[in-house]
Amino acid sequence: MRVIILVGGEGTRLRPLTYAAPKQMLPILGRPMIEWVFENLSHHGVTDVTLSLGYLPDAFVAAYPDGEIAGIKVGYAVEPERLDTAGAIKFAATAAGITETFAVLNGDVMTTLDLTRLFNFHLDREAEATIALHEVEDPSAFGVVPTDELGRVLDFIEKPTREDAPTNLINAGTYIFEPSVLDLIESGRKVSVERETFPVLVERGRLFALPGECYWLDAGTPAAYLKAHFDLLDGLREIPEAWGARTDTGFVALGVDGDQDLDISGTIVTPTYLGLGAHVGHDALVERSMIGAGVSIGAGAVVRNSVLHDGAFVAAGAQLDHAIVGARGVIGDRAVLTNNTVIGAGVVVEPGTVLTEERVPV
Repeated sequence: MRVIILVGGEGTRLRPLTYAAPKQMLPILGRPMIEWVFENLSHHGVTDVTLSLGYLPDAFVAAYPDGEIAGIKVGYAVEPERLDTAGAIKFAATAAGITETFAVLNGDVMTTLDLTRLFNFHLDREAEATIALHEVEDPSAFGVVPTDELGRVLDFIEKPTREDAPTNLINAGTYIFEPSVLDLIESGRKVSVERETFPVLVERGRLFALPGECYWLDAGTPAAYLKAHFDLLDGLREIPEAWGARTDTGFVALGVDGDQDLDISGTIVTPTYLGLGAHVGHDALVERSMIGAGVSIGAGAVVRNSVLHDGAFVAAGAQLDHAIVGARGVIGDRAVLTNNTVIGAGVVVEPGTVLTEERVPV
């Protein structure tokens, strides 16, 4: 099965982290988000993936110079200009020479979706396109997809109000397409698959959808990015055996050779991820957090429900709860960060600062 993954967006909801790196290269438990996507694909006979790139494309090429992720061949299609979802799909499919049934995924979705089941459903219905669905409590931030008893899509309603939504089944960002869908997409301009392509397929009666009983999370906001970590730490989604291990003291450790690579004088409350060379000082407390490689946490500091990227420094007495600190970010002594505060890569937060905003500019 051939696959296109859309990774061209600027990740505006995760700024300032995405000023320095594309969203799909941000780490989740020490591995780039895109590798979690590929890991799931590796269970479904996927042999060839094309990344549809736009924003900071060199980051992907530099990270995977051998053209392989999770044992899957990867190619790159870099948009010369922003083409929106359908435009990006057609550009990538054309660049990759795709002429058979193929899958399309959004690269910021963390999921255990059974792609094989979706593919077989698509073939069984003789569909022209098929959408994976997921049930959510509040569908107002998504595309809502009502269907008939056979799974034929009756309408495609983009971001309705919660009160007006006819169903809680939303577009989960994974599709199966026949090559004929590409003929509906005009080349050389921005085209939205949700607002332009899908409505045409609904009129034809050739668009189907299938609910998936799986883990699913759009990891594109600070709160959701934190949740992606918590769900893995709490066991709501399994960590691949080849990637993760529990050390003798119970820490989640990916790429860490037991406890010998850790410098721990403070208290760790599990589950917590500790990267290679992490340092936790005397009387410091770390609880339910991701501590990246080379992170240093000073004496008496408290880090709860937070994510610290590689090389971050938290000074003595600082307090973090539901905070994200980018690579090499510095949190001054006695600073307080809460409420999904995001600190960009290399940013210095002065001692004693109190931050409760969701984003902190670089």
